[in-house]
Amino acid sequence: MSNTGGRRRPPTIHDVAREAGVSRGTVSRVLNGGHYVSPAAQEAVNAAIRRTGYVVNRHARSLITGRSDSVGFLLTEPQERFFEDPNFNVLLSACTQALAAHDIPLLLMLAGTEDERRRITRYITAGHVDGVLLVSSHSGDPVAEQLREAGVPLVQCGKPMGLGSKVSYVAADDRDGARDMVRHLLSRGRRRIGMVSGPLDTPGGVDRLAGYKEVLTEAGIEIDERLVVSGDYSRASGEAGCERLLAQAPDMDAVFVASDLMAQGALTALRRAGRRVPEDVSVGGFDDSIAATEATPALTTIRQPYDRISSEMVRVLLAQIGGEDPAAVILPTELVQREST
Repeated sequence: MSNTGGRRRPPTIHDVAREAGVSRGTVSRVLNGGHYVSPAAQEAVNAAIRRTGYVVNRHARSLITGRSDSVGFLLTEPQERFFEDPNFNVLLSACTQALAAHDIPLLLMLAGTEDERRRITRYITAGHVDGVLLVSSHSGDPVAEQLREAGVPLVQCGKPMGLGSKVSYVAADDRDGARDMVRHLLSRGRRRIGMVSGPLDTPGGVDRLAGYKEVLTEAGIEIDERLVVSGDYSRASGEAGCERLLAQAPDMDAVFVASDLMAQGALTALRRAGRRVPEDVSVGGFDDSIAATEATPALTTIRQPYDRISSEMVRVLLAQIGGEDPAAVILPTELVQREST
C-alpha cells in the first residue's frame, strides 16, 4: 500500500479481494449479506478483512443500498421516565448488544411530547434509520400508525393497541404473569388483595388488571372496585395509589403492584401507615427489575425475560427490514419469590 504524506492509505475493497483471491463483486456480496457466495469464498473474504483491517465505509454503502445501516430505539415517554425506570435501560442495553452482533448501531430517540414525536417521525421517515424498535406506546399515540403507513419496518415492545396484526411486536405474557402473582397471594391466605395497575391506555396495564380480576373471580371472590387503582409505572404513582387503597379499603391484606418501581412506592406508603410487610400486607411486583432486589423487603415479583424480549425484537426487525411480513412473539413470565410475600 502506498503512503501519502507519511500516512498509510486505509485498505480498500480491492485490497480485500486481492488478499482473498476473489473478485471485487464477491467481496461486495459478502459485505451485503453473503447471498450467492460459497462458504469457502465467504471464509476467505472474512479472513482477508481481518488481515487487512478493512472497515466498511457505511456512507458509501448507504448510497448504493439505500439503507442507513442503523436502527432507532424510540421511547414515547417523558425523558425523566427513561432515567427513572430501570426497565428501559435494560432493554436499550440488550438491544444494543443484539444489534452489535450484526455490526448495526442503535440510535436512542426520546419523544415524550407531541412536538418531539412530530420531529422524530419526520427524521425516521426521511430514511435516517432502517427500522425502529418502539418502546412504550399508549393508545391514541399516532407514532406507530404513522411509521407503519410510511412503510418503516417497526417492532413494538408490548402488544399494540388498535393496530392488530399490522405491526410486529414482542411481549411478555402480561395476563398470565398477573394470574400467577394473584394465585401466589391467595396461596398465602390473602383474600383482600388490592391492585395498583399500570396505565389503562397501555397493553400491560390492561392485561395485568385483567389477569388479577380473572383469578379472583375463579376463586369466588367478588371484585371490589375500592381495591383497584391505577398508576403510571412511576414510584410516586405507586406510593399515591397504595395510599388510596389504604384509605378506601383499610382491611387490605395484600397488594399486587403492576411494576417493581411502583411497588417500591407502595412499600413507602405501607411503612408510613405502620403496616408490616409481609406480616400485615403482602406485596407483589412485576418485572423483576433492579428495583425488586433493592426494595426492603426484597420483592416477590413476576420476571419478564428482557434478554429474550430484546433479542427477539432485533431478530423480528431485521427480518422485516429484509422483506418478511410482520410477526408477533409472546414470551412466558416467571414468578420469583422473595421476602415481601
